[in-house]
Amino acid sequence: MSDNQSWNSSGSEEDLEPREELGHPVGVAEFSGVLSKWTNYIHGWQDRWVVLKNNTLSYYKSQDETEYGCRGSLCLSKAVITPHEFDECRLDISVNDSVWYLRAQDPEHRHHWIDSIELHRSIREGRRDKGGVQGTVIIPPPLADSGYGSESSLRRHGSMLSLTSATSGYSATSTSSFKKGHSLREKLAEMETFRDILCRQVDTLQRYFDACADGVSKDELQRDKIVEDDEDDFPNTRTDGEFLHNNNNGSKEKLFQALNPKGINGIDFKGEAITFKATTAGILATLSHCIDLMVKSEDSWQKRMDKEMEKRRRIEEGYKSTLNDLKKKTHFGGPDYEEGPNSLINEDEFFDAVEAALDRQDKMEEQSQTEKTRIQRSSPVPPGDVYSSTGTHRFSNKPHSQSSAALIVRAPPHHGHRFSSEVEDMVQSHMTYSLQDVGGDANWQLVVEEGEMKVYRREVEENGIVLDPLKATHSVKGVTGHEVCHYFWDTTYRNDWETTIENFNVVETLSDNAVIIYQTHKRVWPASQRDVLYLSAMRKILANNENDPDTWLVCNFSVDHDDAQPTNRCVRAKINIAMICQTLVSPPEGDKEISRDNIMCKITYVANVNPGGWAPASVLRAVAKREYPKFLKRFTSYVQEKTAGKPILF
Repeated sequence: MSDNQSWNSSGSEEDLEPREELGHPVGVAEFSGVLSKWTNYIHGWQDRWVVLKNNTLSYYKSQDETEYGCRGSLCLSKAVITPHEFDECRLDISVNDSVWYLRAQDPEHRHHWIDSIELHRSIREGRRDKGGVQGTVIIPPPLADSGYGSESSLRRHGSMLSLTSATSGYSATSTSSFKKGHSLREKLAEMETFRDILCRQVDTLQRYFDACADGVSKDELQRDKIVEDDEDDFPNTRTDGEFLHNNNNGSKEKLFQALNPKGINGIDFKGEAITFKATTAGILATLSHCIDLMVKSEDSWQKRMDKEMEKRRRIEEGYKSTLNDLKKKTHFGGPDYEEGPNSLINEDEFFDAVEAALDRQDKMEEQSQTEKTRIQRSSPVPPGDVYSSTGTHRFSNKPHSQSSAALIVRAPPHHGHRFSSEVEDMVQSHMTYSLQDVGGDANWQLVVEEGEMKVYRREVEENGIVLDPLKATHSVKGVTGHEVCHYFWDTTYRNDWETTIENFNVVETLSDNAVIIYQTHKRVWPASQRDVLYLSAMRKILANNENDPDTWLVCNFSVDHDDAQPTNRCVRAKINIAMICQTLVSPPEGDKEISRDNIMCKITYVANVNPGGWAPASVLRAVAKREYPKFLKRFTSYVQEKTAGKPILF
């Protein structure tokens, strides 16, 4: 076990305490402070108390909870510290597949943290080098020292080395040394046999040459000695090669014996030479056969090599793809993959993720509505929320039933408040422009048409942000414009029909018909969470002509308030929305009372939304096209359900 592993698992006091060696400090002081840590895509960045001690980085929920144990820790020996490329306050610390995303208060604090971490790591590495287990690196010797390519490889004994280790098991003499058509392995075995024969022949010839050289040297020495003693009596040479010396008595004796054909020590030089020549000829022939076999096999080997290369390429591509997928799964959901100017997620992946999240929300909402319906059927709804049927229409003199507990809601008088002028301007603007026809030069495009409902859009972008105005028209039977605007404005019923809101609260009540509301919307990952602060006002606009219907209007537009300042947790969106409703009444037959079968509400819904942030334009347009028609159908169905069987509120 390495020093790092031992320290991680045991945490012994000896290893944790700082000490000195050779006068140099080995330990460093503890470093701690508050850093923002990325938790998950729901809660985002959260402040945590981070402690750097003994080469370990630990974090706690707060400084007061340090005595209860850390929430997590990382050993820095193998950690990779990466300062973020764009965010000057952020640093990422990764160990294998574990990644901590941290943010300091400012770039200077981040610099201090990185320096402290590197200092702890350097001290730890110094201790490991002095007392830890050193790794062993085996360095191969130089090529010249191995015997290959050096002068020693050119010596005579080098000829005894095997030509190839692959054929060492085929050293027996082949009986087909001079036959063609055999495999390369057999030919190499033949080469092994020729090598043995050739080496023996070289040894024999070498001994013969050495003996000849020794004999010639001895004869020359003896001849020189005799010539010096008697220069006049120089030996004669016979035709058979023998040297004769004249003695004093007139007789002749042999001085040197001529070499016989058998040579020295009985070696047949001529026979050995013939055998040597035959052996070399066999070697050359076998080498030629080997070359032919290798040329013939080259194509086959090339094809096999190409197949292996292709197989290797596919394996490498698969490995890289798997590694990338693993990295994505490991870090998917981190701050680099959410909405932002430097997001790593591309537009298609962003759209797919948003669509999947919306599908999940729709499924959960469907299950919730099913459960609510089941509960409502099992328990009767108490009477209440009954409306007055009084109004100013041409059939108001017709008698109809009323309840003693009826809630009389009339067009409230104008109450002065600090936003009164803005409300009047918004109301006049919507009555002037929102009710205009979609034709002409307005460039409205029909994007959705479902029965009586039509949704139009004009594509507008400003500084890369989608600001598409949206306009929808719809006709709903059985409800009045007053009822539709009442349920749309009154926050009491907001959670019954609005499925995109996480929470909301009334910041300030300005009058009986005007309130300031702050609400946060459910996050749809990877998009950032949005919040909105707006003034909501409901007004009744009397018709100028008695034959024209009155108009009820709810306008919601963004304002600023000291009690609801923007935060880093959400992206503040800006809105300007109006729900404009008119009630159309068809006269009943005979003397019958007006019923809900005789009324219809004509709805005009306009929305100008600046979502802020960095969501792709195509994603915003696709979500708007999908969600606005669903909202309008869901809301109008809710109003029809709530007003069914109740007195009509004109």
